[in-house]
Amino acid sequence: MNEAFKALADPTRRQILKLLRDQNMTAGEIADQFQISKPSISHHLSLLKQAGLVSDERRGQNIVYSLHTTVMEDVLSWMFSILGSEDKEESS
Repeated sequence: MNEAFKALADPTRRQILKLLRDQNMTAGEIADQFQISKPSISHHLSLLKQAGLVSDERRGQNIVYSLHTTVMEDVLSWMFSILGSEDKEESS
């Protein structure tokens, strides 16, 4: 889970996740949405993959990235459980 939080700390990676929320995309399609180098995008995608937030699949010459929703749901569930605990403590 720690790797997921590190990956989510970067605004570029959060934007990549937003893009993938709507549709699966190739690395080139993702890179076209940013004003940074393709190697930088590849690095971000690699970190997201290591954190388990995205998965990739080779299709011919392309690698298609998709949001790994199960891990995202786990992270969000954990965050909401923490927020829920704090709300209970505040009302005590």
